[in-house]
Amino acid sequence: MSNPVGQARLSDDAASRVDQTDETGKDHIMQYLLLIYGDESLSDPQALQEITAAHMRLGAELQEAGVIVGGNRLKPTDTATTVRTVAGSQSLHDGPYAETREQLGGYYLVEAPDLDAAIGWAKKIPGGPNYAIEVRPIWPLQ
Repeated sequence: MSNPVGQARLSDDAASRVDQTDETGKDHIMQYLLLIYGDESLSDPQALQEITAAHMRLGAELQEAGVIVGGNRLKPTDTATTVRTVAGSQSLHDGPYAETREQLGGYYLVEAPDLDAAIGWAKKIPGGPNYAIEVRPIWPLQ
């Protein structure tokens, strides 16, 4: 379900499940993974150069705002290897786990006070003519 106009702030119950609040109920900075999905078959050199330049500008903006924790682009899916475990038995497969129209092409790891702020950064991420950004809160191992 999408909510294009409303605030994306999580309910108190959901916020505590993703650790958006501390034990006193106060908000604190969280980390969000901004996963970039797009069509890796885009091969127009000028479009790719423009997208890369836009990512460089966004990286500088994230750095200046002090919210960037990390990020990188990924090599194409034909370089991937999937380790699949079924009933305790493991096997290796070339490529990604599933065939999809959009491939995971990169990510940014950012710190933000809430989901709205993370979505604000996600909306600035450049891509090709068709792409998606998945915003996922990090679940600390604490």
